[in-house]
Amino acid sequence: VQLQACGGGLVQAGGSLRLSCAASGTIFRIHAMGWYRQAPGKQRELVAAITSAGSTNYADSAKGRFTISRDNAKNTVYLQMNSLKPEDTAVYFCNAQGTVVGSAFSSWGQGTLVTVSS
Repeated sequence: VQLQACGGGLVQAGGSLRLSCAASGTIFRIHAMGWYRQAPGKQRELVAAITSAGSTNYADSAKGRFTISRDNAKNTVYLQMNSLKPEDTAVYFCNAQGTVVGSAFSSWGQGTLVTVSS
């Protein structure tokens, strides 16, 4: 399963960005998709995740500002980020977990850079 993420960029504090990540491949079923981020010198951390049923989970830092959504028909996950802060600056990675031909998988996208200027 391949993941293609896009939507990062440079934005001023208080601005918004929308990330998207599309999964492609053969004969797969995705159970959960999520967004993680990694800032320079820090570990990768979960930002938000969503299951195929629509249940969501957010990091405390994302609650109230970010919204994760998913188009199951397109195997695409979105992250709407509002009220961005300089501390949101990081490389954002999408992740998909599921099964392909009965075997479990966890795939990562290539990362997209989000830079928030003060």
